[in-house]
Amino acid sequence: MLNIRDLKIDNASLGRKMLLVEVVPAYEYKDKQRTDTITGYRYVVCLVDHHLEKLNVRIDGPQLMAQPNGFVEVEFEGLEVRAYENKGVVNFTAKATGIYAV
Repeated sequence: MLNIRDLKIDNASLGRKMLLVEVVPAYEYKDKQRTDTITGYRYVVCLVDHHLEKLNVRIDGPQLMAQPNGFVEVEFEGLEVRAYENKGVVNFTAKATGIYAV
């Protein structure tokens, strides 16, 4: 049986432009509890071609871009987007290896 988690989203379907609007720490979890250990950062982008819908992209490691003052157009390296289902609702998760301003 096909699992929705096994499907990869074509990055081209996200649109031509992504605007970075927020940078937030990503924390380590142990036994379903958040610790104080930062393992990476979530870069929140608005997808211009999708009515500014937001997508959180996680990049493990040190912070690669500062919190934007307003928004900054960005592109990601090694971007992978996947869908998953939770309580009957389809959501998306994304990770990348790098980010840079365009």
